[in-house]
Amino acid sequence: MTCRHWILLCVACVLGGVSYALPPRKVINLNREWKYAQGDYRNAELQAFDDSRWEQVGLPHSFSIPYFMSKDFYVGYGWYRRHIKMDGGQLGNKRCFLEFDGVFQETELFVNGTFIGKHKGGYTGFSMDITSALKEGDNLIAVRVNNFWQPDVAPRAGEHVFSGGIYRNVRLVVKSSAYINWYGTFVTTPGLKASQGKSSAVKIETEVVNTETSHNSYRLLSHVLAPDGTVVKSVESRFALKAGEKQTIEQVTSPVSDPLLWHPAHPDLYRLESLLYQGDRLLDETETTFGFRWFEWTADRGFFLNGEHFFFKGANVHQDQAGWGDAVTDAAARRDVALIKEAGFDFIRGSHYPHAPVFVQACDEMGLLFWSEAPFWGTAGEKKDGYWTASAYPVREEDCESFEQNVLQQLEEMIRIHRNHPAIVIWSMCNEVFFSDAEAMPGVRKLLKRMVERTHELDPTRLAAIGGAQRPLGEERIDKIGDVAGYNGDGSTIADFQQPGIPNVVTEYGSTLADRPGEYIPGWGDLAKDDGWKGRDWRSGQVIWCGFDHGSLFGGAMGKLGIIDYFRIPKRAWYWYRNEYGHQLPPVWAEEGVPFRLSLKSSGYQGIKADGTDDVQLLVTVLDEKGNELSNSPEVELKVISGPGEFPTGRSIRFSKDSDIRIADGKAAIAFRSYYAGVAVVEASSPGLLPARVQIHFTGVPVYREGETPEVKERPYTRFVSPKLNGEIQAFGHNSPTFASSSASGHSAGYAADGKVSTWWEPAASDGQVSWTLDTERRLDLKEVHLRFAVADVYRYKVEVSEDNLNWKPLFDKSENRMPVEKETIVPEKKIKMHFLRISFPKNTKILTPKLAEVEVWGKID
Repeated sequence: MTCRHWILLCVACVLGGVSYALPPRKVINLNREWKYAQGDYRNAELQAFDDSRWEQVGLPHSFSIPYFMSKDFYVGYGWYRRHIKMDGGQLGNKRCFLEFDGVFQETELFVNGTFIGKHKGGYTGFSMDITSALKEGDNLIAVRVNNFWQPDVAPRAGEHVFSGGIYRNVRLVVKSSAYINWYGTFVTTPGLKASQGKSSAVKIETEVVNTETSHNSYRLLSHVLAPDGTVVKSVESRFALKAGEKQTIEQVTSPVSDPLLWHPAHPDLYRLESLLYQGDRLLDETETTFGFRWFEWTADRGFFLNGEHFFFKGANVHQDQAGWGDAVTDAAARRDVALIKEAGFDFIRGSHYPHAPVFVQACDEMGLLFWSEAPFWGTAGEKKDGYWTASAYPVREEDCESFEQNVLQQLEEMIRIHRNHPAIVIWSMCNEVFFSDAEAMPGVRKLLKRMVERTHELDPTRLAAIGGAQRPLGEERIDKIGDVAGYNGDGSTIADFQQPGIPNVVTEYGSTLADRPGEYIPGWGDLAKDDGWKGRDWRSGQVIWCGFDHGSLFGGAMGKLGIIDYFRIPKRAWYWYRNEYGHQLPPVWAEEGVPFRLSLKSSGYQGIKADGTDDVQLLVTVLDEKGNELSNSPEVELKVISGPGEFPTGRSIRFSKDSDIRIADGKAAIAFRSYYAGVAVVEASSPGLLPARVQIHFTGVPVYREGETPEVKERPYTRFVSPKLNGEIQAFGHNSPTFASSSASGHSAGYAADGKVSTWWEPAASDGQVSWTLDTERRLDLKEVHLRFAVADVYRYKVEVSEDNLNWKPLFDKSENRMPVEKETIVPEKKIKMHFLRISFPKNTKILTPKLAEVEVWGKID
């Protein structure tokens, strides 16, 4: 009996968790009814521990809820406790597993006080066998989580925030004593390229485990189903497993003729049904989605999909959203993918870590190519151990091997979890790992080589990329360690990386800072030079930084580089792309007027699951008396009038024009979820305006009963401030993006910010308007600027700073200098904010070519 014959055969509730069972495997959602407390608690893993004063929460959950783009966040421990009931049928000759899709970042699991295991890594899922600790009746699951910075756990550095918590789904999976392992199926179509899409066999590798105490014989039946559900191929294998043995069973079907090819324009998906039998008894059954497609990365002609040239246009995407932080539902992740697709993009870079399985699944279904990245990355800032501005690779020898093992572990988990997704066309090893201590760079290269080799072993069907490979320059460059290079920012224009001789991508361009609504512009940024935005014959594609605003270690301004804001309302730049790529016209922009009433709309109204996988997006709009949208932004409150449901702040949320919880340009939005079934009535109100209401029907779990169901805890928002981190003066500039009016051969602009006095930038001899610009990638309260020239000479120059790269303020003027200069320290006379620094060299009667060796900016993050 196959999956297509079982349509929700069993829908069972286990303490509020919904189980959709395809016998004999049962998968039980465990997102509901957890008790949570921030901090560390002795004996919290024991049944007798009193958690009556802990907060009742649902998953996905984050330590930081409610979170609205603060650069600081709680770092420490959090405990989660939940009870489940097990009956004899679930325990008799069965194996029980807890599957986590993502916990940041160290997890310790206990069942009934027994320590089960530990997992280190915040972006990859894991499965733990809890069978031996379970008993009939009541069982306690306790999870101790911490998000401490650790010297031997990746990432050691990054620009994103690193909030702790069980922020993705959790499941209890009950299997037979012989079973198909966690993400144990790998499906490929090896003959597709050779036949140019006309036919291909399906190769199936299935990892089967026998936990019985005896040697047994089994058979594995695999069905390939077309998009319409018909079986197009089947294959059966018979094999034996010793007691405790794990084995990978290889199967190959006969060729599938004229398969429907997966493509962003027509994302046709096939399914594989895997059925494990012992004799005639069905032991286990799984389903794997895959696609027929092939691709090729070339150094001189770009990227090809299904034999046709395909110049992809993409967006970088972080996972966090307003209020909920990283703890977003499956539905919210799908809405993100849909927004990128609607704007006309056909590619997503998962910056800078493995994304949730449902996110990649949505790319499969909606038709977006996906760049999946391992969580090994670095960022600008002081390279001190203890926080996420540290060296991307360890500086202490005793941390190196354990760090490398952790990176390889997370790389392997990423590939195992995501390898069947047709959307994924590359595995990326890293992002900007050159942001490491200079002495650590040999370790960076060694680790990247190990990662590339391991990737080739685990998945021969895809290549390994080095993401953010625009530094270092010269002989020490890292871009050619992998098969494909991704260049960020100024890497798209640096001479070293033009036609580099390997397949390549602009993995980040743009970085246009804007509060909503912003300007109706693309923000080509670095690509604007020489019409680079039009693409190059040898370049595979280009990916904007970035799709969505996100929380940043360096403050709200650094997080507001998206074309869609943190609340998931598009900025005008999103409409520019939707017009250019998606061929849709922009709307009429709202203007100031006389507000009369509010509009309240929901992304869904009926059948919203209340199990933590589903939610709705609520959108409030200010209207005039005729129903026209206005840009007026009065204070607005959303409140649950009756029924179930919660905002990240509790049963209500208030939007204000100049607060972190913002209403802007006449609109406000937030995601709304429930962990109980029933009809939620939500009202939007504002003083002096007619209110608006919506009804949302939540389903699938115990019904909310007024006065009986535990009330949602109110979580008033206060921006989190970490005292020890505020006010620290740090150095910026090393390996940050640089731009110049021109560059002489062998003296690229980046050499003035590479940490070496022996290399320098100088302009081309023909340059008549010489300048050099540094992007610190941060908004700073400037303290000092240090300049150093390669050779002392009578240089004449002016130094200016800017917050937007458009409007410049004078900082230091030495345009009439008559003395030799080798080093210069510039201290502002008054407090000044900056993001960019520009040094210009006015043309003199005696033309003196500047040889700028190093520029360093010291300041506090604003």
